Parts: sequence; structure tokens; C-alpha cells
Amino acid sequence: MPDIRLEREFNVTPERLFDFVTQRASVLEWFGYEGMTFPVEEMDFSRKGPWFVEMLTKDGNKLKLSGHVTHVDRPKTVGFTWGWHDPDDKRGPESHVMFTVSESAAGAKLIIDHREFSDEEAAANHNNGWTYALGTMTRILNG
Repeated sequence: MPDIRLEREFNVTPERLFDFVTQRASVLEWFGYEGMTFPVEEMDFSRKGPWFVEMLTKDGNKLKLSGHVTHVDRPKTVGFTWGWHDPDDKRGPESHVMFTVSESAAGAKLIIDHREFSDEEAAANHNNGWTYALGTMTRILNG
């Protein structure tokens, strides 16, 4: 199964970066594409348990995604499952995400490992999504 791994450095402390990528209020700042809204969500990756989000694209399309936070080791790692829902709300193939935060010359580094995609197309689509999210994080955190 295909996997993706992305890295980015930020001018913040590891603790600040970890909180930014896990706590609900800040996750809603960087998650998704420009113009998306989140009418229903529980996007807290700072504690174990279920998470979910319903998103509306700027074109009015509704998307649903859910998973389970499997571990949290602040300020180092958080892991969670990830699965898209179809229009009938049936959850599709599950993949696994790990955020790893460490010190770096700039301040802190984030590594996103997203593993066990069902196929290359899904991996490529998620690579684009995570790259967009990292760009949003960079604008927010690095000014």
C-alpha cells in the first residue's frame, strides 16, 4: 500500500507546534482548503477517542471524514485513523496518520506520515491536501 511523508519547519517551539496541530481551535484554522466550512465537527486530536468532520466546499459539496485518535504523546507525537464517508455515510478504507514534532534549527519540525492508502491515486490526492495544509500552517505560524 502507498504511503506519504511530508516535513516542514516552523519558527515556533515544539510545544506550540504540537498544540497547533492537535487542539480543536487551531486545527480548524489549517484543516481543509480555502473556502471550506465545518458545520459539524469534533476535530480535537489532543486526546484519545473519536473525531469527525463534515465539510462544505465553497462549491457546496458536502464531505465527511472520521477516525479515532489512537495515541497522544505531547509534545512529540499523535496518531489517528482516517476514513472518508461516501454519500450514503458508509465509511471507506481506513488509513493511518502520525504527526511527529521535534526541535529543529528553525524552532520545530513537523513530520506528517500518512500510511496504508488503498491505492496510488488516494495517496496522491492526500499528498496534495497535506501539502496545502502545510502551506496554511506556514502562513499562520511563520507570518
